Amino acid sequence: MDEERAHRVVKTLRARNVFAHVKLPQAGITRYGIRVVLPDGREAIWDNDGTAGLEAQIMRNGVLVGFVPSIPGSENFGEEQIIEAVARADYDQPIGRSRPSTTARGPAPVAPRPLGLTERLRRTFRA
Repeated sequence: MDEERAHRVVKTLRARNVFAHVKLPQAGITRYGIRVVLPDGREAIWDNDGTAGLEAQIMRNGVLVGFVPSIPGSENFGEEQIIEAVARADYDQPIGRSRPSTTARGPAPVAPRPLGLTERLRRTFRA
């Protein structure tokens, strides 16, 4: 997304009460994008990777916690369609959570206690 388009999209999103900002490029790694601040402390980073499709990464404290997958046909979206997609996205679905394993396992094996210096010397010098 180019800078002017990002500014226009953000301006329109703000008019729709979406807490959006222009995401600036970083050291040639990313491009201009749209950052939407979510009420629970997460943020959605839209379209800053230079790919054709419209997708978002959901971040919390700089850690990826979910994503909005690429929207089919979004490579041909105009500004109004981009605004609508960002404003209507379901940000609660993509929260990634780690789930405990469902298999029943016994207690984890205990590592043997490391040998002290005296015991290592006895084992070394035995005949």
